[in-house]
Amino acid sequence: MIRVLIVDDHDLVRAGMHSILSQADGIVVVGECTDGEQVLAAVGAVIPDVVLMDRQMPVTSGAEATRALLAIHPTARVLMMSVAGTEKVIREAVSAGAVGCVIKNGNSRHMIAAIMAVAAGGHVWPVRRG
Repeated sequence: MIRVLIVDDHDLVRAGMHSILSQADGIVVVGECTDGEQVLAAVGAVIPDVVLMDRQMPVTSGAEATRALLAIHPTARVLMMSVAGTEKVIREAVSAGAVGCVIKNGNSRHMIAAIMAVAAGGHVWPVRRG
């Protein structure tokens, strides 16, 4: 089972992700956090394989939280979530140490495939078209 921690400041997003991931074979949601500061305490307690990290959050951004998380748990696999897959977003995720980025308005199959890929040691980045 792939253990996933969801980090997003929007209740509906967390609930939707939890619902989708709970129905996926091989994935279990081990916790939810509403901001980047909570994730630092939660990771040691729930020991996730993948942290789904929202890019834009109040208090601590996803990039800042990822840097802080990786300083404490360098083997963590962070998959950044964003509403846009622009080059700026991708550069930000890479520089923070994330192993991938998924677009929030994508479909659930792509999200599940991305989680499985990064849990297996891979990297997942949005494909830019046009």
